[in-house]
Amino acid sequence: QVQLVESGGGLVQAGDSLRLSCASSGRTLSYYVMGWFRQAPGKEREFVAAIAWSTGTTSYAGSVKGRFASSRDNANNTVYLQMNSLKPEDTAVYYCSARDVRTRDYHYWGQGTQVTVSS
Repeated sequence: QVQLVESGGGLVQAGDSLRLSCASSGRTLSYYVMGWFRQAPGKEREFVAAIAWSTGTTSYAGSVKGRFASSRDNANNTVYLQMNSLKPEDTAVYYCSARDVRTRDYHYWGQGTQVTVSS
């Protein structure tokens, strides 16, 4: 089992920055990909970013590329999502997730953290 706990959400103004954290425990994550997803009110959950734990290789949704950056801290089993130049349309509940590199489905999810960007 993998336990994921997000933190760092909040209320900010457009143009501001936030850094989300996702602390993991319960299993070695060397062979996992850590994903960030978000869900806005009335919308489906969407992919935001991912980072491979072993290599640090990242991928991003087009809507956040160039503004968001994911990183990891192996020593503390924590991944981060640095969000810059935030826009009101980035308002959502952000979720951290994990999947085995050999699979496509994310099996482990955190509880989510709210990010609200005011205009």
